Amino acid sequence: MKPTVTAIVPMRNDSLRVPGKNWRPLAGRPLFCHIVDSLYASGAVNHVVIDTDSDTIRQIAKREFPKATLLARPEDLRDDRLSMNEVLLNTVQQVDGDVFLQTHSTNPMLRPQTIADLIQRFIDKRDNYDSLFTVTALQQRLWDAFARPVNHDPAVLRRTQDLSPVFAENSCVYLFNRRSLTAYRNRIGGKPIMAELERDESWDIDTEADFNIAEMMMQARALANPMKTKVAA
Repeated sequence: MKPTVTAIVPMRNDSLRVPGKNWRPLAGRPLFCHIVDSLYASGAVNHVVIDTDSDTIRQIAKREFPKATLLARPEDLRDDRLSMNEVLLNTVQQVDGDVFLQTHSTNPMLRPQTIADLIQRFIDKRDNYDSLFTVTALQQRLWDAFARPVNHDPAVLRRTQDLSPVFAENSCVYLFNRRSLTAYRNRIGGKPIMAELERDESWDIDTEADFNIAEMMMQARALANPMKTKVAA
């Protein structure tokens, strides 16, 4: 039997660096709607769960995604310094699923086919791996806080494209099961798959500049795909 996949999109009402960003319009739609559109369009997600403390998000979600499950985040899990793992541990206790996917509203460029491919990759290998997380490859000359080279030899000035890549966790997609999340209290388990994403898909909105660049990227994508329409949830 094919496993049931439940996608979780956690969102807080407050955002320190970009106020109101989760529902701020991006390419004509509230920001969080883009990732939820993509989850439904992937065809690989059975349920979408929106975990939030925001009345605004709940109102928009009820209108745009009537099939989604809306969970009110408890008061003790609303501190922005709290680990996302603690939020997820609370959320998975309230919903069903064999495989859980967690993503963020701030990943609007993630494509439906990529979501489907990542889910299938994890399902195919879940006998040997307990989780999956996405990364972005970096081929740059990196230094630590003490001016020590991390991934290169300053005495040998190799071209950046010839450097061995290092990988940054991009917070785009996490896949895990209930057992591994509970055992490790972490969305990344003891034996994870590290899945590389292209930089354009893993664009994450943390600052005003990130938002402006995402707007331009969305416009370019719309021009390249003029027939694309919103997916009905």
